[in-house]
Amino acid sequence: MNKVHVKTGDTVVVINGKNRGKKGKVMQVSPSEGKVIVEGVNMVTKHVKPRQMGEPGGLIKAESALYANKVQLVCPKCGEATRVGHAIGKNNKKMRVCKKCNAQFE
Repeated sequence: MNKVHVKTGDTVVVINGKNRGKKGKVMQVSPSEGKVIVEGVNMVTKHVKPRQMGEPGGLIKAESALYANKVQLVCPKCGEATRVGHAIGKNNKKMRVCKKCNAQFE
């Protein structure tokens, strides 16, 4: 199983590609593929067929997956894009640590 440095609910910033600099919340993580889906980033147009009577079809915009190594976590304390370290916090629990300001968060 592969590990991914971000979790669902984290705020991240895209560090390269056509969406560089965009911030968003991680909606879904796929560790086996090494991909994440970020809210409002990497939007694609999907052609949707109406499935039920009265349901509209057409074009909808949806988020597409992008590789996890293209995003960097935004520290909740200092608000900067940062790498993540790990440390043992209170109650012998493994915590994530901001490499820039040494703030611990879960």
